[in-house]
Amino acid sequence: MEIKKIALNDTHEALGAKMVDFAGYNMPVRYTSDLEEHHQVRDNVGVFDVSHMGEFMVTGPKAIELIQKISSNDASKLFDGKAQYSCIMNPEGGIVDDFLVYRFNEEKYLLVVNASNIEKDWNWISAQNTMGATMENISDQTSLFAIQGPKATEVLQKLTDVTLSDMGYYTFTQGTFAGEKDVIISATGYTGSGGFEIYVPNASAQKVWDAIFEAGKDAGIKPVGLAARDTLRLEMGFCLYGNDIDDTTTPLEAGLGWITKLKKGDFIGSDKLVKQKEAGLSKKLIGFILSDRGIPRSHYPIVNSEGKKIGEVTSGTMSPVLKQGVGMGYVEIAYAEPDSEIFIEVRNRKLKAIVKKAPFIN
Repeated sequence: MEIKKIALNDTHEALGAKMVDFAGYNMPVRYTSDLEEHHQVRDNVGVFDVSHMGEFMVTGPKAIELIQKISSNDASKLFDGKAQYSCIMNPEGGIVDDFLVYRFNEEKYLLVVNASNIEKDWNWISAQNTMGATMENISDQTSLFAIQGPKATEVLQKLTDVTLSDMGYYTFTQGTFAGEKDVIISATGYTGSGGFEIYVPNASAQKVWDAIFEAGKDAGIKPVGLAARDTLRLEMGFCLYGNDIDDTTTPLEAGLGWITKLKKGDFIGSDKLVKQKEAGLSKKLIGFILSDRGIPRSHYPIVNSEGKKIGEVTSGTMSPVLKQGVGMGYVEIAYAEPDSEIFIEVRNRKLKAIVKKAPFIN
């Protein structure tokens, strides 16, 4: 299968980025060092090109009906200019994908899905569209930049007359940005350091990218790769599809009960989730911080003090801010309480860890 290229592929190569195949796209994983880029976002401002993400427009009088059917959250609570985090559900109560829903008006919504799931999600949602909502896959025409960090607002304010500091978390607007009209400016992000995500047509991508870097020159703005994006999201305990959640895990097990609205009425898989809630969970996704030196990695066994396997790590890293190993994993429910002691098996060593509620940093 041919690897896909995002609109600014050549720009990233010219910047010296190390490019890797990520979800079928040639993507910049780092420009300098993962550590440097991580701190760039935590302390200053960095720009991710995440144009590999998928975007579907769902419109018409039946749009909300389709969204309510496929998603765990309650999209009827959205108002114009509000975004929502949710899960696309399968009939077994498993997660097809986690995604964002943006409401423009009562008949116009944008769904943003993970790059690895674009085709799967499109086919699944299309198959559920028995009510006749209008769907359009605009993924290949859309570029997405995430400008993240404490200086993001002051840098981007130079490029728009939208008052960015007035925008609440998980709100968005359309406005002129870097001279381009109708740009989607979204106060969302996957780093925990604040900032915005900017959706532009591919034709405008280079112009907008250049304008962002010109505006951020004095602040020391830098491009950031996907490796730092992973360590940033892990310090916050944000789930990554394919690691921490998938078709076999339910939102209740994943600690996503807060986006699972069982009272909204039937949606795909809701009957299974009601039963699971009534019966009680047998396993749960937890966050943990290592007390011992070491780096937890995906698939490492989680054991109790006697050495009995009680679960498995789904994501892990060395936190650049804490300088300690942090991670997430599913464990038997008896070990899921915060401050419980667990052990991560790393090459025949048992490393002590403490169950912690995310985020791991302030």
